[in-house]
Amino acid sequence: MTETSAGTGRSARGAGASKARAAGLTIQRVFTTAGVHPYDEVTWERRDVAQTNWKTGETIFEQKGVEFPSTWSMNATTIVTTKYFRGAVGTSAREWSLKQLIDRVVLTYVKAGRDFGYFATDDDATVFEHELTWMLLNQVFSFNSPVWFNVGTPSPQQVSACFILSVDDTMDSILNWYREEGMIFKGGSGAGLNLSRIRSSKELLSSGGTASGPISFMRGADASAGTIKSGGATRRAAKMVVLDVDHPDIREFVETKAREEDKIRALREAGFDMDLGGRDIVSVQYQNANNSVRVTDEFMQAVEDGRSFGLRARATGEVIDTVDAQELFRSIAQAAWECADPGLQYDSTINDWHTSPEAGRITASNPCSEYMHLDNSSCNLASLNLMKFLRDDDTFDVERFERAVELIITAMDISICFADFPTEAIGVTTRAYRQLGIGYANLGALLMATGHGYDSDGGRALAAAITSLMTGTAYKRSAELAGVVGTYEGYARNSAAHKRVMRKHAAANDDIRTLGAMDAEVHAAATRVWADGNRIGEKSGWRNAQASVLAPTGTIGFMMDCDTTGIEPDFSLVKFKKLVGGGSMQIVNQTIPRALRRMGYAEETIEAIVEYIAEHGHVVDAPGLRPEHYEVFDCAVGERAISPLGHVRMMAAVQPFISGAISKTVNMPESATVEEIEEIYFKAWKMGIKALAIYRDNCKVGQPLSDAKAKPAAEAAPAPAAETAPVRATRKRLPRQRESKTTSFTVGGADGYITAGSYPGDGLGEVFLKLGKQGSTLAGVMDAFSIAISVALQYGVPLETYVEKFTNMRFEPAGMTDDPDIRMAQSMMDYIFRRLALDYLPFETRSALGIFTAAERARQLKTGSYAPVDDETAPDQGGVPTVAEAAAPAPAATTAPAPTTTSGTGNAHSSAELIELKLGRTADAPLCLSCGIKMRPSGSCYVCEGCGSTSGCS
Repeated sequence: MTETSAGTGRSARGAGASKARAAGLTIQRVFTTAGVHPYDEVTWERRDVAQTNWKTGETIFEQKGVEFPSTWSMNATTIVTTKYFRGAVGTSAREWSLKQLIDRVVLTYVKAGRDFGYFATDDDATVFEHELTWMLLNQVFSFNSPVWFNVGTPSPQQVSACFILSVDDTMDSILNWYREEGMIFKGGSGAGLNLSRIRSSKELLSSGGTASGPISFMRGADASAGTIKSGGATRRAAKMVVLDVDHPDIREFVETKAREEDKIRALREAGFDMDLGGRDIVSVQYQNANNSVRVTDEFMQAVEDGRSFGLRARATGEVIDTVDAQELFRSIAQAAWECADPGLQYDSTINDWHTSPEAGRITASNPCSEYMHLDNSSCNLASLNLMKFLRDDDTFDVERFERAVELIITAMDISICFADFPTEAIGVTTRAYRQLGIGYANLGALLMATGHGYDSDGGRALAAAITSLMTGTAYKRSAELAGVVGTYEGYARNSAAHKRVMRKHAAANDDIRTLGAMDAEVHAAATRVWADGNRIGEKSGWRNAQASVLAPTGTIGFMMDCDTTGIEPDFSLVKFKKLVGGGSMQIVNQTIPRALRRMGYAEETIEAIVEYIAEHGHVVDAPGLRPEHYEVFDCAVGERAISPLGHVRMMAAVQPFISGAISKTVNMPESATVEEIEEIYFKAWKMGIKALAIYRDNCKVGQPLSDAKAKPAAEAAPAPAAETAPVRATRKRLPRQRESKTTSFTVGGADGYITAGSYPGDGLGEVFLKLGKQGSTLAGVMDAFSIAISVALQYGVPLETYVEKFTNMRFEPAGMTDDPDIRMAQSMMDYIFRRLALDYLPFETRSALGIFTAAERARQLKTGSYAPVDDETAPDQGGVPTVAEAAAPAPAATTAPAPTTTSGTGNAHSSAELIELKLGRTADAPLCLSCGIKMRPSGSCYVCEGCGSTSGCS
């Protein structure tokens, strides 16, 4: 930001409409206790954070001794430490405690609130400080990433994640677009803009020549973005390019990225490296932006009626070309089928909900399509963690939710008073219209926990009611703020339009049809706040032209330990949990047992269902689970994946209660047809959605793609008919009563035991592994791992095969043991199979594997030989009961609760990679540039579960 814009920006901050102002806000305690600081209510612990690139093994970040609440996961700890702590690592200037981070942000907000008259008294400011601190500390909500990056630091106080730029039909404006976009990318944010003001390639210049058209200028901007996008200090950025459907160059715009995909295929066939990150992919154009077409009701109606549609000159507005509307719509769907671009933005719907039309139309969005407002503007975001408002009795805490929204929206508005902006024009517009974007995460988890299917009438009713309550409460507080510190500057000339939109929101709320006690209670509260807020607004006006959006919440979702992001359903029923000390383990979604209890299942059945999910990754045919409850556990991918129309219906349910729009890509199977994409785009228009993008699996060739399960089957040659089929192995079960031996152990500070047993006089047949307290991740991993080992042993897999495979495997926990025969272990697997080898394999087999007892090693030092002098090393023949072996349950005395985690993440380091292992197909997603693991979808972007990096802007 230049010195001039900074100075101008500060002189205008906090300005509101000229009117008499009331005393500041009175803040009531909701979450905190008078006389007790929020930091004193939690248990703090020190942790070491290390981050490794899974592909190269390189340590990319390390900070020891960071301080976090014991309730925060290691994953959230890592995200915050690596992304949000400021100061050079290894210096005294580096932040090391969550307290420092929260204080840096909250105290800045509170000071600005005092300075700009938001609080009635100093006591109110103190209460506000404590309430905000408590909510951040307890993961109730989070500001968007730029707040954590910048607020309270020497850097410009940029608080916004979302930007919309503007470009006119002049060379000065076009070159300025390149510059402004580059500066925003440099700061790690993203921007969008509409190119429709630029004359088409079918129009003449004043000099008599033909205009270049917007597509040609897109090439320059794309090259610039490709150069700058990795240069930000915080993360990669993103961009959105929009063109109106009546622009004469619309056909070329629609086909740009699809044609580039054809180029990628041709170059790959010629031997060029065209994979994602390949050295030759940089020659492909238009890959650094999301493309969207702005369609109007006029165009969509022409599609429905089968009529022609006119394309208009930019300078005069006259029709200079006519197209068949259905053919153009088909070409849009065809291009989306081929390469996922363009998406659609429904211009008429967007502008029908515009609170400030006198300031200009809404023409574009940010890269993720959730922020839609005036050109040259920005929006700062914050998202609530919905699961934090679900009480222990599975009811939604309406009152605390309302109070949280009031506090958060107040803080967000305060931030505009002190914020810096990347350009002068953006600063002027943002301060004049004060656009905010409160939203939420964990909707998918909330619906599952309360027994609602994501694609169900009940799920949609609850989501709509919560969204209506959030936005209604936000606008009610905005009206109250207008009475205290004034309306937004542009309110006076837009008051009629603003009031009309508020009435539209309230009317849509009246149309919600509730189905249960929970959504009925939330809806009643929403009805009340809309009535109260509109009554206050009629008198005082509103402080903010926009209040809410639904953003992807990728990085901040991890910060809040959310299971699901934004409006998304659960990605899969199994997760990855990062461990203290490094590494990660697969864990069954802990929302599942809660949902099953709510639906009335007995604990024994819940344990069996969870165990089944741990093994299979889905609920189909889970023991004891009624088929009518399958829908509750439907996810974005895998068995019983939610249908594309199910995603669209959820978006339609909540869209009337969002000021902006929704960041979401509707995923479609590879088998989807162009006609099905047309249907999705058309139904989204009919349902009143503001923007929509689709992604057909494997439509992008510029990244690694495969169907790992189908391909081997297709390539395998059929066995000749005359050949005899191989004999199937038969399972030899253990008798119900068997001898067993239990060994306690410690590896790297983790305590556990092995209970192992054998058939009478005939070798090892079963293993039960236990580590840590019941319910912990590592305990579950050992329980689940015992399933595979025990069953395989009973099918005849030799123990020495497992010893060969699992000894010397490296992962945490690792280190010193308390076993005199095995002093060091490189992992739990390394120790366990060394111990089993010592106990159950004969000396000759063990010696070939290099596994000896302490006595044998001592003998070698004395005699030069490990060989025993008698039968002292003959293996014991014990037996072991396995908890997880449902088909042959152990006696009651040796049965333990069902595991909550699964073992053997193998080469999987994220949910996307886990889906590959379970379903046999490679997830169609990019690799994280920081840590090398496969990212997963988050709204219209991708997010890395290892380090929290995102491909988007929020």
